[in-house]
Amino acid sequence: MTFSYQIRKETLARLKNEELDLLIVGGGITGAGVALQAVASGIKTGLVEMQDFAEGTSSRSTKLVHGGIRYLKTFDVGVVADTVQERAVIQRIAPHIPRSFPMLLPIYDDPNSTFDMFSIKIAMDLYDKLAGIKGTQYANYTIDREEVLQREPGLKADGLLGAGVYLDYVNNDARLVIENIKEAAELGGLLVNRVKAVDVSHNEKHRISGIIARDELTGEEFPIKAKLVINTTGPWVSRFLELDPKNGQGQVMRPTKGVHLVVDQSRLSVPQPTYFDSGAGDGRMIFVIPREGKTYFGTTDTDFNGDYSRPQVEQADVDYLLAAVNNRYPQAELTLNDIESSWAGIRPLIEANGSSDYNGGGANRGKVSEESFEKLVTTVTDYTKKAASRLEVEQAISDLKTARSERVLSPTQVSRGSSLDLGDDGLITLSGGKITDYRKMAAGALTLIRKLLRTQFKIVAKEIDSKSLQVSGGHFDPTNIEATMKFYQKIAMDKGIPAADAAYLANLYGSNTGRVISYANFVKAAPGLSLADTLSLHYAIDEEMVLSPVDYLLRRTNNIFFHADELSFKQEAFIDEMARVLGWSKEETAAKQAELKQTLEQAQLTYLKQKR
Repeated sequence: MTFSYQIRKETLARLKNEELDLLIVGGGITGAGVALQAVASGIKTGLVEMQDFAEGTSSRSTKLVHGGIRYLKTFDVGVVADTVQERAVIQRIAPHIPRSFPMLLPIYDDPNSTFDMFSIKIAMDLYDKLAGIKGTQYANYTIDREEVLQREPGLKADGLLGAGVYLDYVNNDARLVIENIKEAAELGGLLVNRVKAVDVSHNEKHRISGIIARDELTGEEFPIKAKLVINTTGPWVSRFLELDPKNGQGQVMRPTKGVHLVVDQSRLSVPQPTYFDSGAGDGRMIFVIPREGKTYFGTTDTDFNGDYSRPQVEQADVDYLLAAVNNRYPQAELTLNDIESSWAGIRPLIEANGSSDYNGGGANRGKVSEESFEKLVTTVTDYTKKAASRLEVEQAISDLKTARSERVLSPTQVSRGSSLDLGDDGLITLSGGKITDYRKMAAGALTLIRKLLRTQFKIVAKEIDSKSLQVSGGHFDPTNIEATMKFYQKIAMDKGIPAADAAYLANLYGSNTGRVISYANFVKAAPGLSLADTLSLHYAIDEEMVLSPVDYLLRRTNNIFFHADELSFKQEAFIDEMARVLGWSKEETAAKQAELKQTLEQAQLTYLKQKR
């Protein structure tokens, strides 16, 4: 299959001339998940994304499929149960993307600490039980102060008591989106990037019947007709609803900004993801994660009312994160000049959701009912006196009720923190949620979509098992990942690609690695690029709808985030090869160069560094 700029033109022609069963507006992870399940159900489906796929929130997360152990500090067991169970599903349907990587959680003797050595063990045991990994090789354990410092000598020793170690997963968020998109296209979906919904259409019965779309590359506006329309625009949900006054009251979003900073591992080296209290007494926690020779850390959580398309890292964000990391790694002495790259993302939080605070601060902190809290204290006291069992302690935790947590899903929810709404004119809106919930959210939406197609249009869409619907690149045995990756690596090495580059390609493309390597039959290494770089770029242009250097270097790969040093001498080579393949004029090439330059300067915080 090709999924390229050439197929984009054909797809646009069909969108202009054919009525869809379902039109999805928004090509982040939520829309991508809905698209795959809808197409697999036999529903004639289209999707439009006003930017590139995953350009918004879905390429700017913490890049974990996080189990959410932080929610156990407010005893929101339901959230953790949902999250760890759904995480296991994602690992089966996209086995080349999320990877297990145990998390280290150091414990300090600090009155503001989230956990102490006793409570972290209880929390981790409950976490393992919910995740179904108790008694397996992935089961949690605690280590003492000396072993913590052996693992991470740079950690602050003063007040350190020990640490908990528990299972978590690293993720490639933008790749998860594009692999869902590619699979949906492979199955017959009509999906395009850089097409913006500028208005909605209604039929004579005042029911929504499509949108007016604008091709952001040409400026052309045209109608797209559809029996059903679903709004999956993330932080833009409320803004899309403003186009549709016939919808009625929809969800009001409360977007917040999260920032992450990247430094070289020589400046901050950690052997495994590490998660600790910010040290600011604000109840928040910070991730420090090794990746591809770099270390990144975050995140912040501040309300955001700016341009959703261009959230920017501010000096206050940098100051907060550097203070937190330098507090826990005092010898690092990181400064603004150490930051090689960064990103800021907007979370699509629902204003009415009391549990929408992220990563520990804000709404839920300490909001435990007096009755259930007293019961826990009594049970723990009994446990220390050997008058209560560990099971009774776990049950007391499970029974705790937080004042604002979502212990029971409302009828409009398909996962905690999400909402599925049907407007007065038939517009479906799927909002909120977390990247870990995307498959479950999509499944909930498909239940409603099938019902509406059946009752309103006499269209019967087949039921599918979305828990086994593997994405592009994920078509292999998820229980045998390591051996499979080595097999794909060997395929690349057999074409003369060095072992490290071959491993990188295998882990990036999974079961599509053979297809990527097949380009070596007719493509040679481009000037200034390795063979692996060249093959990856050509594959992305032909089969991943890459239209600009930023599409490739930021969202199809993580080069801008984690290989900024290499880009300093490779970026022109990437642009030259794309210009050659795509036939850009000098003016088009110059525009792409300017776009990449601006993106790099923003990621590298040039605008802040120049002020110093």
